[in-house]
Amino acid sequence: MNILLAVDGSSFSCKAVTYLASHMQWFNGEPQLHLLHVKLPIPPGLAVEQARRILGDDSVNGYYREASEAALLPAETILREKGIPFQSHYKVGDIAQTIRTYAEDNGIDLIVMGSHGHGALANVLLGSVATRTLAATTMPVLIVR
Repeated sequence: MNILLAVDGSSFSCKAVTYLASHMQWFNGEPQLHLLHVKLPIPPGLAVEQARRILGDDSVNGYYREASEAALLPAETILREKGIPFQSHYKVGDIAQTIRTYAEDNGIDLIVMGSHGHGALANVLLGSVATRTLAATTMPVLIVR
């Protein structure tokens, strides 16, 4: 079984990782765990082009990498402490659509994520990224609160 843990470094994201890690007995054998952080792009259009022209591709890509590594670290720490193997990845793009595409491209059977994240304007009952991910995919999604 391939499981995608969509993480953003938030406390809800860490709860989802901890919850899954403590329920590994649910799965036959040892599932393949994929940690994925999706970084929103620098505001699209002219701002991205200007940033790349002024700072260079290496600086912009370094920003995405460093921010993603920081967001992945709490989940990686939890899984390492519990001795659970995983693969870490990051992508840049629309969060829900990128999660869906990654899941489809990698044969993911289950998406696990926290109910809320770092979003500035979270929905009252369910975070906007979780809501958009549910709408974007037909595969099972486990949302941990």
